[in-house]
Amino acid sequence: MKVQPSRRVAFDVIRAVSESDAYANLLLPAAISRAALNTADAALATELTYGTLRRRGYYDAVIEVAASRSVERIDPPVLDALRLSAHQILSTRVASHAAVNEGVELVRAHAGRAASGFANGVLRAISREDPGTWRARVLERARNNAERLGLDHAHPAWIVRALRRALAAEGREGELEALLAADNVSPTVTMAALPGLADPPERARRTAVSPVGFRVGGGDPEPLMTASNGLLRVQDEGSQLAALALSRAMPVRAGERWLDLCAGPGGKTALLGAEALAGGASLEANEPVPARAGLVRRAVAGLPTEVPVSEEDGRDRAAAAAGLYDRVLVDAPCTGLGALRRRPEARWRKQPADVAELSALQEELFDAGVRALAPGGILAYVTCSPHLAETTAIVTEGVRRASGAIEALDTRGILGGISRVPLDLGDAPAGPGPAQLWPHRHGTDAMFIALFRRVA
Repeated sequence: MKVQPSRRVAFDVIRAVSESDAYANLLLPAAISRAALNTADAALATELTYGTLRRRGYYDAVIEVAASRSVERIDPPVLDALRLSAHQILSTRVASHAAVNEGVELVRAHAGRAASGFANGVLRAISREDPGTWRARVLERARNNAERLGLDHAHPAWIVRALRRALAAEGREGELEALLAADNVSPTVTMAALPGLADPPERARRTAVSPVGFRVGGGDPEPLMTASNGLLRVQDEGSQLAALALSRAMPVRAGERWLDLCAGPGGKTALLGAEALAGGASLEANEPVPARAGLVRRAVAGLPTEVPVSEEDGRDRAAAAAGLYDRVLVDAPCTGLGALRRRPEARWRKQPADVAELSALQEELFDAGVRALAPGGILAYVTCSPHLAETTAIVTEGVRRASGAIEALDTRGILGGISRVPLDLGDAPAGPGPAQLWPHRHGTDAMFIALFRRVA
């Protein structure tokens, strides 16, 4: 039998993610286009790809029970076909016999007849029991509550623990399951209209929190972006608020110099560029990775002002420009645990060791941003991660190392003055401090934002 095109596209993308560390959100649209899928098949390919990648850990547990062997002992192409089929059997309305037959066919094509017999046995075992029974069998394997929640909501246990600690810091540990569930819901597309340069189209609906955000319903946003020359662009509301927190923390004085120190891929850069232009300021950007620097240049190409983009190590860039900038954005490289809903494969790629490696870089970039500030200048430290080692630990130690050179601004109050609606930012300690956004509470990526001012 032949495998339907939508399943073939999903399998090919899943294999590329597993084999080459590819990014599904970059590969899938091109794969759908090459296969010339119609609207219904494209939607099915999207659901199969993202659903399989998102719940991979849960399906691995199911496969281990059905196969009576560890997934490490299953050849990677076979395992990916089993994952895709398990998703169809347990989490979609696809007929079980179709999922089994096409899964076996994928295995036969990629691993041979002997492997296809193994796959047939595993998939038929999975299809004999209903999803509720499989859930109970899988959760029985958990050794503790973090593992149980991780299996149930398809998150590695170490991420569950990190998210619990971050919520507990706000007095909201009870929201953990709501957060894990929100990570498994595909976000709706939000866009930004660069202020002073573009307005949302008439059919648009304003978003909940960002004053420059809007939604246009379903469909491909690319034509809208192209027609506006990039002045209307796809951007999560959390990212919009992070840029606006810096630009609107206090009134802009004509002649200010701004720096986006870690600019790739350029969404915040474009928004800051529009804000700088409106206030009579100038913006410079830096991105050390050449390919990402190219994305930044493309992001700001439609602005009616020049935004120079350098390609230096951010630490060196700041050291060479000490005391020159009135506003600096340090959107630090991070684990990306705050964007798991839009990058479903990321949760299975990251390891606890990644946090320690990144936090050392984050500390150095924070210090670099402080050095680049002119007296009275404002620093925004931003990460798309709620992990405490990447957020409060970085800024707490950064303030200590600054030895009185910077003071914390009331980030929560500043964001409250920007947002369209009041923001529930948890039971934070009294006094000025950072803000943490959440997908389950605010409908944004889990963006951390902290503002500081260089003492004059």
